[in-house]
Amino acid sequence: MKAQNNHINYIEFKAKYLKQTEVFYQNVFGWQFTSYGPNYVAFAASGVEGGFEKTDEPIVNGVLVVLYHTNLEEVLEKVTAAGGSISKEIFSFPGGKRFQFLDPSGNELAVWLEI
Repeated sequence: MKAQNNHINYIEFKAKYLKQTEVFYQNVFGWQFTSYGPNYVAFAASGVEGGFEKTDEPIVNGVLVVLYHTNLEEVLEKVTAAGGSISKEIFSFPGGKRFQFLDPSGNELAVWLEI
């Protein structure tokens, strides 16, 4: 399905042990994985695409919901104007760019753009 502005497009989890996490979801649910280096693995064939990011910190709220938009700067301005705060400024990663924000209740989400 083609990515659409303002739709949930990707879900990102934290993981302490990437390989064990990948094997678990592959064996239990049949998900397919693509590695993007030692700190990230993406999954597909799960109903929604997503990934696991390696962390050594305690996992408190282990999922990051990621929205898609073709104009990150515009959405970033809307987030702050509506009372949200930016938790990670726009940054690049293989295949795209994104930023992360906190809504007024403290929930962290991200918005990404494919490049």
